[in-house]
Amino acid sequence: LQVDLWQPSSPFHIVEGMVTDVRVSQNTSRSLLPYLQQANIQYTILISDLQKAIENQTGLRSHRNRRSLSGYNYEVYHSLEEIQGWMHHLNKTHSDLVHMFSVGKSYEGRPLFVLKLGKRSRPYKKAVWIDCGIHAREWIGPAFCQWFVKEALQTYQTDPAMKKMLTQLYFYIMPVFNVDGYQFSWTNDRFWRKTRSKNTRFRCHGVDANRNWKVKWCDEGASFHPCDDTYCGPFPESEPEVKAVAHFLRRHRKQIKAYLSFHAYAQMLLYPYSYKYATIPNFNCVESAAYNAVNALQSAYGVRYRYGPASSTLYVSSGSSMDWAYKNGIPYAFAFELRDTGHFGFLLPETLIKPTCTETVLAVKNITLHLLKKCH
Repeated sequence: LQVDLWQPSSPFHIVEGMVTDVRVSQNTSRSLLPYLQQANIQYTILISDLQKAIENQTGLRSHRNRRSLSGYNYEVYHSLEEIQGWMHHLNKTHSDLVHMFSVGKSYEGRPLFVLKLGKRSRPYKKAVWIDCGIHAREWIGPAFCQWFVKEALQTYQTDPAMKKMLTQLYFYIMPVFNVDGYQFSWTNDRFWRKTRSKNTRFRCHGVDANRNWKVKWCDEGASFHPCDDTYCGPFPESEPEVKAVAHFLRRHRKQIKAYLSFHAYAQMLLYPYSYKYATIPNFNCVESAAYNAVNALQSAYGVRYRYGPASSTLYVSSGSSMDWAYKNGIPYAFAFELRDTGHFGFLLPETLIKPTCTETVLAVKNITLHLLKKCH
C-alpha cells in the first residue's frame, strides 16, 4: 500500500504504541481501512477530503491584491514569487535595517536570498541565523520567517527588547531555504518535501535537505534510496542549497551564536543531538533557554510545546542542519516544529498563521535575549 507518512517522516521510526499520521489516496483507503480493522489497529480520519482542503486553502488566491506591498498580508500563505518580491521591497524601503543578499543558487537556478536584519551600529556584532522551509510542504515555516521580519520592523522603535536585539545583534533570515521544492509544492504537489534535483539512475527527484548535512551523514533515520522522503542524497552537501548555506555558516561561524530552523508539525522545540542519544556539553544553558522559550510561547494562547534533545523527544535522524550547526561551533542550535499536532498537519489553515507566529516570536525573542545574557 502506497502511503505518504506525515508523522514520523520515515517508517524506521515507527514503534509499538506510537501514533502515526498517513495520507492515502481514495483507492488505497478502500483497502487500508479494512486492513487496519482486521489488525485491530485503532484509527481516526482527520481530514476526509484532502483535495477539498487544499483547494479551500489555495483557491482564494485570485481575488487577492498581490502587488501592493504596503498592504502585504502576513496572514495568508505566499508563493515564492510573492515572498521574493516582498524581500526586494523591504530591501528598498528599510535600507537602514534590512540588507538582502544571495548565498548561492538552487538546483533549478533560483537565487537563495537571505535578509540581514539589524542596526549597523558597530563594525562587529554577533548574529542569529534563522531559516524556514527546508521541507517544501511545511508552509507555516516561511510564513513565520516573514512574520518575524514584520514584527522586528514594526516594533523596533516601541519595544525595548526588540530594539536591544536589533542593536546588539544581526539576524540572518532565510524565508525559503528549499526554493525549488517550495515552488513545486505550489504548482504540482502540495505535499512535496524534498529538493528537486534529478537522479539519473532512478526516476525520482529530490533529496531531503535536512538529511544532507555532513554530520553522521546517512546513518540512522535517513534513507539511501532516492525515492524515499528521507533520502540523504548521493553525498553530503550534494544539494546546492545545503552547500551554499553550509558555506555561509562556515564563513561566519565565529559571528553566529544561534541557529534556528523552523519546521512543522509537532509543537516541539528541539536541540542537539539529533543523531545520537548523548548530552551536549553546554546542556544546562541550552536546556534552560528551551524551557524558558517554551514557557514564553505558552503564555500567549496556552499552546504547549514539548522540548528536549531531538533524538529522544522526536526521533533519531542523521545529517540534520541543527546538528551540523552545533558541531560547527554554533552553541545555540534549535529546531522548532510549529503547530499543530496532526489535526491539520501540513494544511494548517491561514486563520492559524497569526496565533502560531505570534506565540513563536515570543519564544525566539526569549532565546535571543537569553543569548545576550551570556549563560555559562
